[in-house]
Amino acid sequence: MTRRVPPGPFARERILVVDDEEDLLELVRYNLEKAGYRVLTAGDGRAALDLVAKEGCDLVLLDLMMPVMDGLEVCRALKADFRTARLPIIMVTARGEDADVVAGLALGADDYVTKPFSPKVLLARVRAVLRRLEIAALRAPVVLEVGALAIAPERREVLLGSRPIALTAAEFDLLHLLARRRAWVFTRSQIIDAIKGDDRAVTDRAVDVQIVGLRKKLGEAGALIETVRGIGYRLKD
Repeated sequence: MTRRVPPGPFARERILVVDDEEDLLELVRYNLEKAGYRVLTAGDGRAALDLVAKEGCDLVLLDLMMPVMDGLEVCRALKADFRTARLPIIMVTARGEDADVVAGLALGADDYVTKPFSPKVLLARVRAVLRRLEIAALRAPVVLEVGALAIAPERREVLLGSRPIALTAAEFDLLHLLARRRAWVFTRSQIIDAIKGDDRAVTDRAVDVQIVGLRKKLGEAGALIETVRGIGYRLKD
């Protein structure tokens, strides 16, 4: 059994609740939605994995004792897949034995809550895990990936696959501008305003020259920079 709950207009993170107890699912869903979260539900482990693959989510509340596939198997499968390896998991279990908790944490779960639990305590645990995830994301260096290109603004570095590409300051600023808003068409005037420095004169013709040079240095990846006739340039998604 799976169900997708439509998000409200100000909904925040999407949370998947996995449990074979319908009453508990409804209780947790109600409290999470009341707190502003979007909610997906699944009644067994296999359905949960299918839902993560199709819908995606930001956090999983995962029961251990379930039919078809138990929580530890689900946790193991999620952590073994590179696409979901960093997905935070809170185990929700009626089994409070140390061995069960240790097994789940060893597989990569982030926290656990033992049934019966207070909805307020569960919400506090959810907020704490999501907050840690947000802090970690802020600390992690941002890398923009477009096709085979990896653009690291903090290091002002561009890699094509594993090969570094040497760009001038203006070329890097231009590429970074396009990469920040992929598929967005920038006019030459917008590009000039974004990349010019106090001591750098930039004209429409100079933008075209920079584009030609940038495409040449990027090799095959240069085709990602698309000319939009009569308007300007964009980086294809």
